[in-house]
Amino acid sequence: MTDLGPDPEDGDIVRDPKKIPVPQEVQDAIRTLIRWSGDDPEREGLVDTPARVARAWKEYCSGYDDDPSHHLSRVFEEVGGYDELVLLRDIPFQSHCEHHMAPIIGKAHIAYLPRNHVVGISKLARVLNAFARRLQVQERLTAEVADCIWEGLKPHGVAVVIEASHACMTARGVRTPGVGMVTSRMMGVFREDERARKEVLALMHS
Repeated sequence: MTDLGPDPEDGDIVRDPKKIPVPQEVQDAIRTLIRWSGDDPEREGLVDTPARVARAWKEYCSGYDDDPSHHLSRVFEEVGGYDELVLLRDIPFQSHCEHHMAPIIGKAHIAYLPRNHVVGISKLARVLNAFARRLQVQERLTAEVADCIWEGLKPHGVAVVIEASHACMTARGVRTPGVGMVTSRMMGVFREDERARKEVLALMHS
C-alpha cells in the first residue's frame, strides 16, 4: 500500500487520494460510462475526469482499508466510578448504496452503557465512518456499528439510530426529495428493558 502515513492522533492509516495511482483499466471503464451516458470523454472538460472519479471512489470507499474494531482497542478504566449512559448524537456521515452507488447522507446517534471501561468518544465516530465508507445498505450499516461496539467494549447495552436520505430515491426513480429513513439497533439492556430503551431514545432526540 503506497503513500500511507500514521495519523498523529492515534496511528490510523491515512492516504492522500491525489497520490493514488489509477490503473488504466479503471480509467477506461469510466470513459466507457461517460460515452454511454452520451458525452465525449475526450473533450477538454472530461479528459482528466476518469482519474478524478477513480480517486474519488477510492476515497468514498476508504472504509475497506479500515478495521473498525481497531478504534475500540484502547479503552480507559479510570473514569471515577462513572457507570451511566455515554451518548454521541448527530454524527454526520456519508455513504453510498450498493444498489445504485448513489449517496446516502445522514447522521447517527450512538450510545452505550459501560461495564468496566469507556472509549474516547471520537472513536465512536471513527467506527461509524469505517463502515459508512463502503458500499452499504442502511440496515446493515446500523447493525455493523452496533455489533462492533458490542463486541469491542462488552458494555451492558448498545443503541444505534441512523437517520439518512438516499439519493437513489430522492434523485432518481420516484424522485421524492425530503424523505428520510430511520433504522435502529438495540442490544443488551436497551433491548431487554423498555424503560432503558425509552430513556436512550428520548435523549437521542431531545
